[in-house]
Amino acid sequence: MRPQIAPQNLKRRILKDALRRNEPRDVAFRRIIRSVPRGKVSTYGKVAAAAGYPLYHRAVAKLLRSAPLHGLPWQRIVGAGGEIKLKGDAAAEQRLRLSMEGVKFRGKRVNMEVYEHTLRSWDTFDESP
Repeated sequence: MRPQIAPQNLKRRILKDALRRNEPRDVAFRRIIRSVPRGKVSTYGKVAAAAGYPLYHRAVAKLLRSAPLHGLPWQRIVGAGGEIKLKGDAAAEQRLRLSMEGVKFRGKRVNMEVYEHTLRSWDTFDESP
């Protein structure tokens, strides 16, 4: 029988694992991100959960920050509550891109009640790129 991992150690392990390169996980994240339609948004956490990695929101952020975007609609992924998490010029570009797609803001946040896209976990298994 495996010993149980204390919650604080589990969180540490997940954060450490999220920093490692994992191509199958990244492919799943990319497919989910591509499924978010124009004029809609989703969050880092919901992308991770739909891809089958519910505690890996930081891995989604890392992928979008470090990988070549290959046509990914990166601007459609925002922080929890609709907040743009990027800073400086990148935040301004994300807001501009979303505005050009018709997304409206309430102050600094996207109105998630109107613009949030409901993700389906089976989008991960779609064979199209």
